[in-house]
Amino acid sequence: MERTLILDCNNKVGQEIRVCGWVQTRRDHGKIAFLDLMDRSGIIQVFCRGEDVKEIHPQDVICITGLVNSRPENLINSNLATGKIELHAKQIEVLVKAAELPFDMGGKDLDLQLPTLLDHRPLTLRHPKVKAIFKVQEVVIDAFRKALTEKDFIEFQAPTIVPAATEGGAEIFPVDYYQYKAYLGQSPQLYKQIMVGVFERVFTVGRAYRAEPSVTTRHLSEYISLDCEFGFIESWSEVPDLAEDVIKRIFSEVEKRCGRELELYGVGVPQIAGKLPRIKLTEAQQIIKTRTGREVIGEPDLSPEDEREITEWAKEKHGSELIIITHYPTSKRPFYTYPDPEDPEHTLSFDLIGRGVEWFTGGQRINDHQQLLESMKKKGVNPENFQLYLQAFQYGLPPEGGFAIGAERVTMHILGLSNIREASLFPRDMERVDVRLSTIKK
Repeated sequence: MERTLILDCNNKVGQEIRVCGWVQTRRDHGKIAFLDLMDRSGIIQVFCRGEDVKEIHPQDVICITGLVNSRPENLINSNLATGKIELHAKQIEVLVKAAELPFDMGGKDLDLQLPTLLDHRPLTLRHPKVKAIFKVQEVVIDAFRKALTEKDFIEFQAPTIVPAATEGGAEIFPVDYYQYKAYLGQSPQLYKQIMVGVFERVFTVGRAYRAEPSVTTRHLSEYISLDCEFGFIESWSEVPDLAEDVIKRIFSEVEKRCGRELELYGVGVPQIAGKLPRIKLTEAQQIIKTRTGREVIGEPDLSPEDEREITEWAKEKHGSELIIITHYPTSKRPFYTYPDPEDPEHTLSFDLIGRGVEWFTGGQRINDHQQLLESMKKKGVNPENFQLYLQAFQYGLPPEGGFAIGAERVTMHILGLSNIREASLFPRDMERVDVRLSTIKK
């Protein structure tokens, strides 16, 4: 008999079908028992004879042939997509037996400390609530792609092995590349600027690497970067305008396609009332000082405490859980960031801050070859290491800008996760590359 997906059983009441999946739980009631069976589409309750399932255990891979019946009105489970039906098993085939589980996987929540959660990643990813994180993340990435493709952007694939640090500094991983020096890319920034000279409007979804010597709840050594760049801008404000369009599209798609996942976490997408509030860094700092008394004016960036305060202000004043902060100091932005012609000490750049945390960064880029060379020299960046990149400007690049979104960070803050590692399938940081590095013999 052909296999039926569990979710499709809703349309098979009164029919005999065959489903296959993983056993989530077994509940024994003497002569009868119930299994919760999960496949890629959902979970279904299976009614069985107790003697037929006494050797069946959680995570066993099985196929069941049986009759789909409607549940009695008083036994409907509104929390389950198949909660109005159950499967009465006639035949059970065990495909693969699972080892004894190291912890209970049958509860609504997976109550484990983060190290344990990650040490058993192939198993814990199967839990419905953990699995839901990556359903949301898939929609975040898909919505990013759709939003830009519909605006005539073209996707390209950027390399991750690079000859020099994209943004300078020491936070870069060296690679043993034959007999030469190479590095893992901090971002696809330079390549997406080059590609503006080819397709005008481009984006890429890829891996980026930061050798930041810190272990925090918001940083990863490897992350998914959603990058966008486009040319022929007439005003730098077109860049945060597009960023706002994209993040709103992401929220719309998540809300539309991930209702059950949001419900599992008891959250909704961030609240936005109309256009996102947009203020300069100096204005934000004045607001923070007025509200808290803290002297933050003149600081080159917002501290985590400042980010939380300014988003509280945005929510109270504008009904928005997100805010765009613009005009960060030239001294604290990468060499390619365009200085404000009216205030060269500050840049035409922005951060989008949501729910108290920076989500992503963008701005206008320097597109004049000579100006770019001068900016590189001021930053102590050797142009000799960027010859391929500089060719794009030697042969003409229009006024352009872009932004980059961290997929894990957006996922984390939509769902209200406490640690960004929960939003990474297989997180890399100072302490882990799949396994805890402290357990590896040097």
